[in-house]
Amino acid sequence: MADPRRRSVFRPCIDLHNGEVKQIVGGTLHEDDASRLKTNFVASHPSSYYAELYKRHNLEGGHVIKLGPGNDQAAKDALAAWPGHLQVGGGITADNAHEWLDAGASKVIVTSFLFPEGRFSLERLKSVCDAVGKDRLVVDVSCRRRDNKWLVAMNKWQTITDMEVCKESLDLLAEYCSEFLVHAADVEGLCQGIDEELVKKLGEWVSIPTTYAGGAKSVADLEIVDRLSNGKVDLTYGSSLDIFGGSLVKFDDLVQYNNEALAHSS
Repeated sequence: MADPRRRSVFRPCIDLHNGEVKQIVGGTLHEDDASRLKTNFVASHPSSYYAELYKRHNLEGGHVIKLGPGNDQAAKDALAAWPGHLQVGGGITADNAHEWLDAGASKVIVTSFLFPEGRFSLERLKSVCDAVGKDRLVVDVSCRRRDNKWLVAMNKWQTITDMEVCKESLDLLAEYCSEFLVHAADVEGLCQGIDEELVKKLGEWVSIPTTYAGGAKSVADLEIVDRLSNGKVDLTYGSSLDIFGGSLVKFDDLVQYNNEALAHSS
């Protein structure tokens, strides 16, 4: 009998903007021009509602992302609803990372801190790793496509850095963190399909747990990600999901898929 390999699963998210749970089009966040922001959904429920929902269905590995200022309390409310089970990102530095672990985060997610002036700093990566430990650090290598490669994007995905997402860079980062989060910013929030080429490449490149976000529009996308990445990459859904006002994907279907996938892998 064939050895049942790990299968890709659904990882939940809570995206926060101005203290509210929202789903936005990823490429439209501009610090200097709020009028360009395209919002798909603004929740009537607080962040803690979603944390409690994920807790009820045992959806591990979810991430809380603070998109700009004014989100600290909403993030802490979510973490307090399910302490030790949700990751948090957005404005994380070596100086404040431990504060977020103390607030209940399972891991902290870091991007912009690693790229002063858009240039990768190994020294900064080492400093945040020293502050919290490799096992509690996630590096967000969210990216935008330029020609035939993907470049890490920071500052709400508006600033392109000098780091290409490739096997060499991921191997280097993996020495100091325990997980990757990858937002494909060009397709984030559009519900027009995932970046299949990126998912396939991630499956070839990554050596640690990795979650991809961007463009998922069907439960079948989980099966596509599983096949393309050989079960190495998990998938986050946002604007297409019914709990975020979407009409394409039912939350309950994803829960059922996860239960079956986890049973298969065990």
